[in-house]
Amino acid sequence: MESSPGARGSAEPANKRAFTELDRLLRGEVTQTASLQRGAIDVDPGRLSLVAIVLSMVHGACMGTFALFSAGSASAMQVLGSMIKVPALFFLTLLVTLPSLYVFNALVGSRLTVAAVVRLLVATLGVIVAVLASLGPIVAFFSVSTTSYAFILLFNVVILGVSGTLGMLFLLQTLHRLMLARPRSTPDVSAQSPAEPLSEPSGPLDRLDDRSLSRHVRTIFRIWIIVFGLVGAQMGWVLRPFVGNPSLPFTWFRGRESNFFQAVLHTISSLFS
Repeated sequence: MESSPGARGSAEPANKRAFTELDRLLRGEVTQTASLQRGAIDVDPGRLSLVAIVLSMVHGACMGTFALFSAGSASAMQVLGSMIKVPALFFLTLLVTLPSLYVFNALVGSRLTVAAVVRLLVATLGVIVAVLASLGPIVAFFSVSTTSYAFILLFNVVILGVSGTLGMLFLLQTLHRLMLARPRSTPDVSAQSPAEPLSEPSGPLDRLDDRSLSRHVRTIFRIWIIVFGLVGAQMGWVLRPFVGNPSLPFTWFRGRESNFFQAVLHTISSLFS
């Protein structure tokens, strides 16, 4: 007699279930339109949050690797600090932007509850940190093979930007599918053929071409993504340093000055000067 999926899940170790859930998320199994008919993404936010913490700590350790090979810096403390602050960066950004996403969804007629929005944001965070962790060895490689602080700083900004962009694409496509999973009588979507079912995408970033959201709904979602990116960028500036400047002593936080974008421009100019 074959055991049920629930029985198999309960017998599976908790840590393995957590990474299995992340794998299903990355493969798009939990964002199929049929799975979203209940109005929320089917993930365990607590379990996925633990995975996100572990993976972001792994990436934090890779970011701090530059300090290990920089003379005069408190290398071990910088690695520890980065391992703590990378998870804090993402979860604090999630906390700050959660109310705005809920309100924006309400404005476009979405039926997502607060719990559903939390699940969606945690799932997005899982995608971001999975990409980051996969790029961690590349960050560590460049950290040990260069002595240029400006270069490694900009390199980490690019890596975070790429990961964040992929995460936001996942969020946008999942919001798209959640809206399209509603009854077809809603005014925000248009159907090519009412009797024709939606074609299932192969991955979580694939577009659904069967039906499209109205222009104002797409615009509002994109505005929120820009807000999320701005908050995340400035949050990273507030929590700096993550890499560790070899010419400065280790400190948990730098003084409040300037902003993320001015710092990036200054670093670019110093790299080519």
